[in-house]
Amino acid sequence: MDDIIPPSRKALEEALGLSDEILRNTELNEITLSAIALKASRLARLLNDFDYQQAFEYEASGCPSDPDGVQPNVWKIAQLSGRVRLSKEKDADEPTEKAYLQSISALQNAIDVSESALAAAKDPNVSVSSANPHQHLQQPSGNFHERRIIRESLAIATKHLAERRAFIHQYVSRKHYELKFSGIAEDIFSRKREQVDGSIGKIVPKAVQKLSAIYENLRSENPEDWSNAVHGCRRMLQDLADAISPPADDRTVEENGKKKVVKMGPDNYINRLIFFIETHATSERFTSVVGSHLKFIGERLDSIFEAAQKGSHSVISSQQEADRYVVYTYLLVGDILSLQQA
Repeated sequence: MDDIIPPSRKALEEALGLSDEILRNTELNEITLSAIALKASRLARLLNDFDYQQAFEYEASGCPSDPDGVQPNVWKIAQLSGRVRLSKEKDADEPTEKAYLQSISALQNAIDVSESALAAAKDPNVSVSSANPHQHLQQPSGNFHERRIIRESLAIATKHLAERRAFIHQYVSRKHYELKFSGIAEDIFSRKREQVDGSIGKIVPKAVQKLSAIYENLRSENPEDWSNAVHGCRRMLQDLADAISPPADDRTVEENGKKKVVKMGPDNYINRLIFFIETHATSERFTSVVGSHLKFIGERLDSIFEAAQKGSHSVISSQQEADRYVVYTYLLVGDILSLQQA
């Protein structure tokens, strides 16, 4: 399956509302299941979930076939939607996979026809004893066999229709809660963003403008803007380091019994931020965790910047990757600012 392209923020917002609407339609039987399937197809399209989009279209129209059978791409969708079953023919040695291809409307029609046929197939020759209502005065005629066949057909169509309803409901329910959770995560990030935006401006006056540019680049659909958002994170950490731990002479520290020189020049902004944490944090655990995270993200941001300087256009592979760097940077800046405010 091809990689799914992340949907836009506007599409996600619409998808959340649509998923809630579909669940209500399904659970309260407000509209036909065929109409619900078409709504589910739109939901999948909003989420760029193209295989499921096709599956829900087939729910409404039926899976196509030709004299040679079912094409591989259609069979793949039938498997995805749970329409494929193992079935063993009477004279066969091994069971084979078979798929039922009827649309939801066809299944519902089969149920309606079977119910009507079952009512019409009542044996007029069967009467009931007035003395004992449960005692037949005459054995059923050949209509008994006919009714058995109709009942079997009715049971199969009813089972298949219930599976179609469950397939739609499970997909929509899963996506609904995924979208709600992503909204919660976005709210958490929004609070952290407001905290950082509200406090960093006092230390780095021009930071708010840069943060705004990072956020706008992140919302773009252009991969170049995603890279610019990540480069903005690097510049934000540099500006913060210049403000709270300006360039200084190199430091000599002892590590594992050996002396080590730690550069503190203009380009060594990560070292300067780590030094600030070490001299302001009251918890060794805080220093260890935040310092290691800062070193990791700093090295990664530097490598991305250096690759971009060399003309690489495949540094940031997706919007999701850019999202991670921005979120990590915001969290780190928030932790560092908490020491500045202490």
